[in-house]
Amino acid sequence: MTVAATPAPSPATTGGESGVRLARSRRNAELSLLLLAMVLVAAYMATVEANLLDTVTPDFWMPAAALGAVFLGLHLVIRFLAPFADPALLPAVALLNGLGVGFLRRIDLGEAAPVDREDLATFAGIGGRQLAWTLVSVILAAGLLAIMRDHRSVSRYAYTLGLAGIVLVMLPAVLPSSISEINGAKLWIRVGGFSLQPGEFAKLALLVFFAYYLVRKREVLSLASRRFLGIDFPRGRDLGPVVVVWLISLLVLVFEKDLGTSLLYFGMFVVTLYIATERVSWLLIGLVLFFGGAYLAYVLGSTVGGPFANFYLRAEIWLDPFADPHAKGYQLVQGLLALGTGGLFGAGPGGGQPDILPEVQNDFIFAGIGEEIGLFGLSALLVVYLLIVERGLRAALAVRDSFGKLLAGGLAFTLGLQVFVIVGGISKLIPLTGQTTPFLSAGGSSLMANWLLIAVLLRVSDGARRPVTGGAGKATRPAGGPPEQLHGAPTEVIKP
Repeated sequence: MTVAATPAPSPATTGGESGVRLARSRRNAELSLLLLAMVLVAAYMATVEANLLDTVTPDFWMPAAALGAVFLGLHLVIRFLAPFADPALLPAVALLNGLGVGFLRRIDLGEAAPVDREDLATFAGIGGRQLAWTLVSVILAAGLLAIMRDHRSVSRYAYTLGLAGIVLVMLPAVLPSSISEINGAKLWIRVGGFSLQPGEFAKLALLVFFAYYLVRKREVLSLASRRFLGIDFPRGRDLGPVVVVWLISLLVLVFEKDLGTSLLYFGMFVVTLYIATERVSWLLIGLVLFFGGAYLAYVLGSTVGGPFANFYLRAEIWLDPFADPHAKGYQLVQGLLALGTGGLFGAGPGGGQPDILPEVQNDFIFAGIGEEIGLFGLSALLVVYLLIVERGLRAALAVRDSFGKLLAGGLAFTLGLQVFVIVGGISKLIPLTGQTTPFLSAGGSSLMANWLLIAVLLRVSDGARRPVTGGAGKATRPAGGPPEQLHGAPTEVIKP
């Protein structure tokens, strides 16, 4: 393997006037898209009120105005702290988050007595709590952008974050079910009326560790011992890291009783490993290990039971939810019926019956929204998610250091995989999971973690497009970057 250094095309040949024009152009485009997103959110909320109340109250605009204010505040933070960041990320996420708040408020309006609907306070109910969590999450994202002025600086804490991530992943598994289990999955920590899902934050910590570790071990993990069917397979001695992560994912599957979380963590590592080495064999090995482990858990669940019983039950519901449509398969059956009822165009915002769908504010929010906006509307939402993933991958391709490439690529894939896991679960493509739909579902932990994820992507994309030369034409080194990483213009090109 050879490593060659080639000059990277810079978005601006100097750090002077052309760079300022580029930054201003990106931020103006972001502002225009953000205003469009807020108009769509306000229109959705107004339509919901018109359908449920037969009128649009004077206060309908208050949730939309609160969202618009906080998103515009983050836009200003980005304008000053990350002026070269991707202009499409914030508007896309703001649209999803705003529609999520709007739909949760629609649930509150539907559950309230008709005489009380017009008096529902802005911060009342599930929608009000989600609005409050949105304010907190956006403030955290802005704070992270202010603290992390260079994405490479976080690699200094990679091993600490890796250890913290493992602790966060395993913590619910060792806690009593009375404070950690909801709907059969041990993913939570509940204290009084407050609940936290530590695994949401663990994925960020683990991704930083994975990226740092694979930058260090990439050359070793890229070595091949034999070639089979045109694919180079790694040496047996190099399988250690993937086996360790596989075992951890199986422990999550068995003791936390959730396929989605297990698939998410293992998929993060395997895909980051593939990005680092460009070896398809790692993807094949990962697929074989994961599905082999899942099948083993299914067999043990049907014979031994114990900690494997929950996974076996979910697999049986997935295989035939209509075998017991009024008990075990009720949730999935109702979700499928909601999707079918929506048809192509849906019943219209406020025109469905999401209140009869179990866990519509969490696991099944995609089905509840689908009943009202139909297949075309859901497809549009998936396109927005796809846009976010694509912009993350674009940042990974453009950034000039290996750590940033792996970090951005892993973050983008993780977001896409989480959407696949939840949408696949409600559409019966895979067994149901305990994952939440990013930015749509109710829940502070998921919302905060995903906004932090977006903040990291914004920082990486800013570093990727920022001019690399100073006023005197001399390459500049961003503050906080560790000396072992690449700085300035050179781009690493790995040639097997």
